[in-house]
Amino acid sequence: MKVTEIMRRKMCFSFEVFPPKAEQPLEPLLQTLEHLYRYEPDFVSCTYGAGGTNAGRNVAICQAIKESGRTIPVTHYTCIGNSREQIKADLQRYLSLSVDHILALRGDFPKGWTETMGDFDYANELVEFIKENFPQFTIAVAGYPEKHFQAPSLEADIAHLRVKQDAGADFIMTQLCYDLDQFRRWMEKIRQAGIHLPIDAGVMPVLTKEPTIRMAVSNGSAVPRELAELIARYGENPEDFKKAGKEYTVRLIYEFVNAGIDGLHIYTLNRWQDVSEILEASGIRGKIRSGE
Repeated sequence: MKVTEIMRRKMCFSFEVFPPKAEQPLEPLLQTLEHLYRYEPDFVSCTYGAGGTNAGRNVAICQAIKESGRTIPVTHYTCIGNSREQIKADLQRYLSLSVDHILALRGDFPKGWTETMGDFDYANELVEFIKENFPQFTIAVAGYPEKHFQAPSLEADIAHLRVKQDAGADFIMTQLCYDLDQFRRWMEKIRQAGIHLPIDAGVMPVLTKEPTIRMAVSNGSAVPRELAELIARYGENPEDFKKAGKEYTVRLIYEFVNAGIDGLHIYTLNRWQDVSEILEASGIRGKIRSGE
């Protein structure tokens, strides 16, 4: 079944994981996946490094997810450093492993780069290429509720999202966003722009002070007052911060669901224990019996 078919039936539920570095073992992540499978995700996406870094580990994890028979693997894929020939070879390899869902991205430039150094400069070009040459793929594209930090305006960013839709994208996966008022405004604006694709909302759990600030700032995302107060109040006490952050994340999940999303996508940071506590506190996924 395709993710888009699931979204037509219900609110989709999924996780994101990232592969270990080349010198690190796969086993810890494979064990993490086993814990995450117990929540019966509709799919699990696996990140793909800029410039092809960690690409081999991405393939191995996507293959493991597929072979588990527990859910749908969704691979990330970028334009960075990739020629048409390389893209064809890579996508054929994914299909040979029965991995047929992909998040098509321009990708972040590696340090010192000012362009993709590949045959495609924008995600819509990659989407169109995949659609024309590999129609077997279900294609997700990135959406930025607060706009991509390199876009000159929100309107320009939405226009680029419309171009990605028109190139053949099947659904949208959003960047982290803690500002739900802005998220709702963005949803209204993209619908006004004629963008009808299902929206899979990315939820970044709040677990530790510095990474929370760093991830928000590096993505050009706002830190709303409630989150800023949480940081100010508990930021010097990691244990209290994590407890308050998990409660904040639960409230965030409720707000996303009430915004009318088509899917809830949890960025796990490969921390299954913390994610489990958040899910069980939210009631979005039922408690699982120990030992299962």
